[in-house]
Amino acid sequence: MLVETRYEHVMLSDARIPMISGTDMKVTELVLAHIAYGWSPEELHFQFPHLTLGQIYSALAYYWDHREELDKKIEARLEATEKLRRGIGETPLMARLRAKGLIA
Repeated sequence: MLVETRYEHVMLSDARIPMISGTDMKVTELVLAHIAYGWSPEELHFQFPHLTLGQIYSALAYYWDHREELDKKIEARLEATEKLRRGIGETPLMARLRAKGLIA
């Protein structure tokens, strides 16, 4: 079940995760692409052609209106990912690249 928000193209999942309506894309996924690559809404539309500009602008507006909360969630995901990465250790590919002197 989704709960409507005051943002036309943003819905909250059962877990209260903001999603772009009509897609399986989280608002934070779009925001991370926007921040990481510096993409404008038009470039985001080019990169994600299944999204309308209305969906993109609505998702970005939702992010800016809920920035502190969403930034905390993004940070928590990054920390969890880094913890998992450290727990895995060096992969065979990394070992081969290191042995060839291609990475430090």
